[in-house]
Amino acid sequence: MSIVPAAAQVLAVLRYLARQAGPVQAAAISRDVGLPRSTTYHLLDTLVREGFVVHLAEERRYGLGVSAFELGSGYSRQAPFQRLARVPLAALVDRTGHSAHLAVLHGREVIYVIEERAPGRAPLVTEVGVRLPAHLTASGRAMLARLAQAQVRALFPDPSAFVMRNESGPRSLSALRTLLVEVRRRGYATEEGEVTRGFSSVAAPVLDHTAHPIAGVAVTFPADEVDAEQRERIAEQVARTAGELSRRVGGVPLL
Repeated sequence: MSIVPAAAQVLAVLRYLARQAGPVQAAAISRDVGLPRSTTYHLLDTLVREGFVVHLAEERRYGLGVSAFELGSGYSRQAPFQRLARVPLAALVDRTGHSAHLAVLHGREVIYVIEERAPGRAPLVTEVGVRLPAHLTASGRAMLARLAQAQVRALFPDPSAFVMRNESGPRSLSALRTLLVEVRRRGYATEEGEVTRGFSSVAAPVLDHTAHPIAGVAVTFPADEVDAEQRERIAEQVARTAGELSRRVGGVPLL
């Protein structure tokens, strides 16, 4: 199937804007997306007229418009990703015997969109709709590790951004960066009682076709019930599920 260049360029601009912490200048869009300036301005003019982009004239910057919000709201109502993820997540619970969940990154928090509870297991704090600090959760760390350093720095600009729950976890950008380097090296993220005392989690990212993290798959278990060898097996199953979800959305499984 052939690709329509103009459509691909429009989508590239919208994806770029969606990843930014705030509105950006046209020159930055042109440079980072790899488009000629004239093409960038033509695309932005069209997107502004259709409401997908707003031009902040005083700041000479562009950001996402109301039509983009409506598109996102429609996605939320239909919840196609949750539908795609529910069966693989249930299979993950069957294979590990522990509860699993799916979270998405929203600013410097994660929002839990699916929870699959293992039979006989107590409820966790990761119920659907719950928000938690991304730097403390395994799923958040799995996603943050796949972002560019500049994006992580924008999300955590100063020490006040590092909220604590159980007085443990990274308290500075340098500490977070060190942790994320280890997550990238290992291929999965962990957390040890930083969200709920006595419980540990293992998570891996779901990646889109640009290798951008769109969700995190995690399994949570009582820390004293699972030894190091079992944790490795759980991590393998979590990574397998995250890879399957990446493929389902046309993304790139983490190698």
